[in-house]
Amino acid sequence: MTVAHQDAPRTLHRVGARPPFFVYLRQAWERRDFAFEMAKSRIQATNQRNRLGMLWIIFKPTMNALMYGLIFGLLQGSSRPPNFASFVVIGVFLFEFFSASMNQGAKAITSNTSLVQSLSFPRMTLPFSTVIEQFLSLMPMLGVMFIYCLVLGNPISVSWLLIFPLVAILSVMNMGVALICARLTVHIRDLTHLLPIFTRILFYTSGVLFSVDRILSHWPWMVRIFDFHPVYQTLQIARGAMLETVPLQGLHSWLVLSVWAVALAIFGVIFFWTAEERYGRDN
Repeated sequence: MTVAHQDAPRTLHRVGARPPFFVYLRQAWERRDFAFEMAKSRIQATNQRNRLGMLWIIFKPTMNALMYGLIFGLLQGSSRPPNFASFVVIGVFLFEFFSASMNQGAKAITSNTSLVQSLSFPRMTLPFSTVIEQFLSLMPMLGVMFIYCLVLGNPISVSWLLIFPLVAILSVMNMGVALICARLTVHIRDLTHLLPIFTRILFYTSGVLFSVDRILSHWPWMVRIFDFHPVYQTLQIARGAMLETVPLQGLHSWLVLSVWAVALAIFGVIFFWTAEERYGRDN
């Protein structure tokens, strides 16, 4: 009886304790179906609330592309790139995926407080779910983007298939960004108000609406900075794949984007995991 009494405490585990890193990753992977179903249910709930339903996912970036295209097309004058309509459509649609993943991922923990406080599961599942949600929303947007580019006079090419590995790499980067923002927002609630401002700044400085080579032709050192800009490289790869007026991007662009994606994903996972015990207590 004495031996049993002495050994008993060794089997006890602190409630809410952070699991070892690789155990945590395995637990998160085992709940991938939960993350996927949560993403689908949010899309369905959003579509039910909106009169346009699923069409709103396509309508919003389309109107943004039209509005920005008209305004910035006029402002740029002769400096706007050729095939400007297709140029803007690709930029707006893909940037929408990145910005929505970041902004919604930032609220993944704080907007699910009751779930976090009542159930035991890897909190990483929640930011993952938001990125999956945005990925699922992107799929019909890609179809519409292909149609727009075709209607605007861009012939179908085998290079269009490069969009799919590009989206896969971008999704990995979005996962890392969402994890980083999700943890920061738990500690700094005001970040939810600052992120849209940061997103807007990034939108106007990532080449979504202008050709970097044309606008910054007098400042070659600034053009070289964009050679390592992950969002800009994403848009350039997509435009090079789909538009004849933009050169097909080489290994450098793919390498820059891949390094950013892997680095942000690894850092994001570790950064988020180290605060696992605080989620549900700080928010």
